[in-house]
Amino acid sequence: MSQEKLLLEVYVYGLDGGLDMSEHYYTSKPSARHDLHRLEETLRGHKLTLVTDAGVFSKKGLDFGSKLLIETMAIPRDARVLDVGCGYGPIGLSAALLADRGHVTMVDINERAVELSRHNAELNRIANVTILQSDRLEEVKENVFDVVLTNPPIRAGKEVVHSIFEQAYEALAAGGQLWVVIQKKQGAPSAVAKLETLFAEVTEVERDKGYWILKAVKQ
Repeated sequence: MSQEKLLLEVYVYGLDGGLDMSEHYYTSKPSARHDLHRLEETLRGHKLTLVTDAGVFSKKGLDFGSKLLIETMAIPRDARVLDVGCGYGPIGLSAALLADRGHVTMVDINERAVELSRHNAELNRIANVTILQSDRLEEVKENVFDVVLTNPPIRAGKEVVHSIFEQAYEALAAGGQLWVVIQKKQGAPSAVAKLETLFAEVTEVERDKGYWILKAVKQ
């Protein structure tokens, strides 16, 4: 049996199969039946194999916003990085390959997303990561980071998204950066307004197909 097939069996049988239900990905324990997909992506010059499943964000393919953030974000090689809402791991794992002398912590409220990210880290032999189940930054409040990355859970509502910004500010070291991808029609202007109440510098780094890449720098 191949390593990938073995890992998949461990992943699937390690979670409850549940029932088919209509639910969004911002939940701690998704109940949708497993529906695995295998993606091949080249991101920042690195080839990644990513397994996705029902009950997580963008299960059938890497979404445009995440890809735009990955291609735009600046990650120092020795950075302490946090990926908030990591899903099945494309942003955080890409950051870990860029921060090859640093460390990336990846968090998601979704149990299934966390298991997928762990599976995908092992599948791609990426070791400089810690992957935790956490409601926003609750489980990493004592940590300090140089960079925080997020494709925030818009479906969870503005209050949740803005609380991620607030918690990210508290978790960043002086001079640290928060990188956000968000669609204009899903609240990019209000996200900028909120970030400007927290951070000394907020810049729109990129804009493509209605998605904005925002960088906020802590003084």
